[in-house]
Amino acid sequence: MEKTYSVVFYSKDIVGPVKKMKDDLKSNVPEKWYSSCNSEAHITICEFKIDDSQLDSAKKKLIKIADNFTSSQVHLDHFGFYENAGAFYIGVNDESKMNLIPIMKKIHETLKSLKLKKSDDPHMSIGRRLTPENLKKATELFTTIDLNFLCDSIVLREFDPVVKQFFVIDAFPFGNNPQPEFVQGSLF
Repeated sequence: MEKTYSVVFYSKDIVGPVKKMKDDLKSNVPEKWYSSCNSEAHITICEFKIDDSQLDSAKKKLIKIADNFTSSQVHLDHFGFYENAGAFYIGVNDESKMNLIPIMKKIHETLKSLKLKKSDDPHMSIGRRLTPENLKKATELFTTIDLNFLCDSIVLREFDPVVKQFFVIDAFPFGNNPQPEFVQGSLF
């Protein structure tokens, strides 16, 4: 049976503070609901659908690649939005972005045989598919942010179609064993 999975950066340390922001926004929009309002805080790397029989192979690839990654602090220091998607998010600072983007790209490369829905810009969604009015409300409600977490693993989540939420099913700790990049040299 085919299921939907996502690979994300995730830390229990920020789930509570981000949930409070999502709840504050939920209580300030007329609908009292919006996409992502019940999703636990995370930074999406990619999403894909695979058959149960492919799950072990995907996990083995994630275990292997995670061993090469090095832990780093992630600093979430500003809010932003993607107007065309109605998405309001918490953004990472430049140093965190420089640490996360190469990891995201290596995971995309590692899982390239799967049909990936990729994220190339590390951010933490507060709300998605917000109306222009609710997006404006979010920008007025939230003006400053200062959150940090230690990024020392990647997490695999499975989508539950009944609850309509992703749930953590496995974590792959970073081994802090970076592999040297192969550089093509010249003989002459």
